[in-house]
Amino acid sequence: MTAPPAGNPQGMVGPVPALLIDAAGRVVARPLAALARARAGKPMHPVGVAFPGRLERSGLGRRTGIGWLDGTGTQDVVVRLSRGAGLPRPLPDLLGLAVRVAGDPPVDLLLSSAGEGRLTRRVPLLRRDAAGPYGSIMAYRSCAGPVWLTASPAATGLPSDRTGLIAAGPGLQVTLCAAIGAGPWEPFARITLGTPPDPPDPPVHFDAVLHAPPGLRADGPLARFRRPAYAAARRALGQPLADEPGSR
Repeated sequence: MTAPPAGNPQGMVGPVPALLIDAAGRVVARPLAALARARAGKPMHPVGVAFPGRLERSGLGRRTGIGWLDGTGTQDVVVRLSRGAGLPRPLPDLLGLAVRVAGDPPVDLLLSSAGEGRLTRRVPLLRRDAAGPYGSIMAYRSCAGPVWLTASPAATGLPSDRTGLIAAGPGLQVTLCAAIGAGPWEPFARITLGTPPDPPDPPVHFDAVLHAPPGLRADGPLARFRRPAYAAARRALGQPLADEPGSR
């Protein structure tokens, strides 16, 4: 595989900022670990609905050298829609759309409610309507340059509370898009949601840093900040870390 280019896609400059971000992530990891224990391993987005689904990857239509964006095929997925702080529905919240692609290891995407514009899709946005776009916020490093991902449900007025999602979610189609560098957003896959299980939110724990898509590497300030938080949540659940015996 082609080696990723040098440099950081998110503007990291030198070792000092990296050390500061690592330290901040470790500080935040402590209260998140306590929340993870109190919220069954979900320090953020504690309440949601997990839908089985089918991912159909059509590819970007042009060769990028990034296997996950170039490839085609169908795979089973779990898609979890949630409210970030768990606030009641009348209030806006940072909504989440998480995707687990089956595999060994799996692929995890963690996307947050974002703006509608070409650039604002990279900015988190509080929202009530679960039908708007979701963005990775975090850039991935790749052989073709920095990559951002978005997901857009094909719906209007989609409720974001659990009861409303259970009723409106089955059959919903979600389009996945990618932007490489300053390039346009291009669709490369579609997900169709099925009927949620009972109970509707089984214990699926996502890690977008450890389980990045093939050909993409979670990198930059946000990834460095997230890494100790994810590790703390796994420790709180007694799950092995990537560098510990028994992990993959």
